[in-house]
Amino acid sequence: PAIQWADLESLGTYRIWKHYVCGSVAAFTNIMVTFPIQKLLFRQQLHGVLATEAVRQLQRDGLRNLYRGLLPPLLQKSTTVAIMFGLYQDFSRVLLEQARGSGLPELVTRSFAAALAGTAEAILTPFERVQTLLQDHRHHDRFNNTAHTFRTLLTQHGVSECYRGLVPILLRNGPSNVLFFGLRGPIKEQLPEASSWAGHMVNDFVCGGLLGAALGIMFYPLNVVKSRAQSQVGGAFQPCRQVLLTVWRERGCSVARLFRGAHLNYHRSLLSWGIINATYELLLKLI
Repeated sequence: PAIQWADLESLGTYRIWKHYVCGSVAAFTNIMVTFPIQKLLFRQQLHGVLATEAVRQLQRDGLRNLYRGLLPPLLQKSTTVAIMFGLYQDFSRVLLEQARGSGLPELVTRSFAAALAGTAEAILTPFERVQTLLQDHRHHDRFNNTAHTFRTLLTQHGVSECYRGLVPILLRNGPSNVLFFGLRGPIKEQLPEASSWAGHMVNDFVCGGLLGAALGIMFYPLNVVKSRAQSQVGGAFQPCRQVLLTVWRERGCSVARLFRGAHLNYHRSLLSWGIINATYELLLKLI
């Protein structure tokens, strides 16, 4: 009986951590493939320049700086995607058990679980903050690497400086998680039925990619606000609305200029979330 109980405990632990591990590995794979595209997109979000000018900026920085700032998104994305998938499963299980017999629709319960998971991800805002500073060429001489950037922010400005840009992240994470988990199943059901593991991978890639691309466009202005807010070091914390209005005026009150870089973000999100969703589902089956 003791051995059987130990086996059950191991199985329970495995089930709890499986989604976290699969999400983390999927995000790691994605970041290694798409980081240069993300860096190009960041320059467009921050400066409102065309893709050709953003490419020239990266060329001037040199190949040596192409993967500068890789560590924060690698740590941040691997952890946030693990939290996203893992906490969603955990919150869903707990909330469904609590709501059993109450008549509350499962869709509502799962949507709430997705929103909670997205909000929890925001605790890792400091990684996005450091990534922004390391990718901004104006700070190349000020910050050496991830550890130096964290140390400088904490010693010179305090913990709150690491959470600059938190509001747009919160506004983005919760709703986008609700839509991602709510629509992932219905979209996959509309795709041709797969009869092989390769077919399932293609369907998972298409499903995740389409959702990621659509959500990337929908929440693009919030990412622009986040990039602008987090490129500042020190000084007053400006409200999200004020930052958006500043960017709007600087770009000539033009929607096209506000969404500059959105086409690249669409393709990056299509690739990124396609990789994440397909890798995640594949790993779930393998382990």
